Amino acid sequence: MVINEDLALMQRVASGDEKAVGELYDRFGGLVFRGARQLLPSDAEAEDALQEVFLRLWRTADRFDPNRAKLVTWVMLLTRRHVIDRIRRSAVRPKTTEMTTLNEGFGRPGETKGSAAERNILLLKCLATLPELQRSVIERSYLQGFTLREVAIQLDIPLGTVKSALSRGLARLRNNASEDLPDWAAS
Repeated sequence: MVINEDLALMQRVASGDEKAVGELYDRFGGLVFRGARQLLPSDAEAEDALQEVFLRLWRTADRFDPNRAKLVTWVMLLTRRHVIDRIRRSAVRPKTTEMTTLNEGFGRPGETKGSAAERNILLLKCLATLPELQRSVIERSYLQGFTLREVAIQLDIPLGTVKSALSRGLARLRNNASEDLPDWAAS
């Protein structure tokens, strides 16, 4: 029976069986790639998504329940969610995520490049004065475009702690230099 085979395969994947991961990839790799490629702009991005989806499948294999969905449905639902999350992140993430090359978007309308660069330098100096957790949360959420939930996962801390660190960090930035910071930090 297919349901028992699917469940057995996912149990093997959950236990770390590399051969089972290979079987899962052989069965669904092409389907996941085509699903990702339909929504993503390039083959390279679809290939990255394919790899990330299979990593997620491996990590969450123990959550598969054949009574709730067929394996193909579960794989494609996970693929769809991952690709949509990827598209959303890319829509809010700056093109360059290096702190030393902040873009001129922090400047005010009519501001010269020099004064925008000065504001960026001031922002970096102010961020450097924050406690590590607050600085890291602000950098990841505002400058790298990650959601607070993603930041919590990355830092392996509760979501509430991330929200508190963000709130405290922004309050400190406002208190330190509210006139000289970008609008998102000064408001």
